[in-house]
Amino acid sequence: MAHPLKKEAGPVKQVRKICLALPEATEKIAWGEPTWRVRDKMFGQYDNNHHNAGRVAIWFKSTLEAQEMYVSADPERYFVPPYVGMKGWIGVRLDVDVDWDAFEEIATEAWRLAAPKKLLATFDAGVPAT
Repeated sequence: MAHPLKKEAGPVKQVRKICLALPEATEKIAWGEPTWRVRDKMFGQYDNNHHNAGRVAIWFKSTLEAQEMYVSADPERYFVPPYVGMKGWIGVRLDVDVDWDAFEEIATEAWRLAAPKKLLATFDAGVPAT
């Protein structure tokens, strides 16, 4: 059976569009799921019912403060993911009504936390990545 995420259907298409639009972002399969990276530093990981968790989501690198803010404001949409939640990562559910504007903000902040300083400075200055 083909990997279900190779299809450009459902939220995967929008997730890829947002994550891969970030400078030097790449997609790599790890643990059987797509992950998104900048210079091989992961900033996002797809969760397609990982370990039968009962949800489809993406986990994004974040801070504990941002995690607390999102999860407490909307626990139906955001959650503390296993393994990396104690480091501040945020789980964003994709099997509920997705707020794509908030998703893009969270993805961009995750990318910022993983990006090298020079690339981040170039991004902040509005200079196109080479």
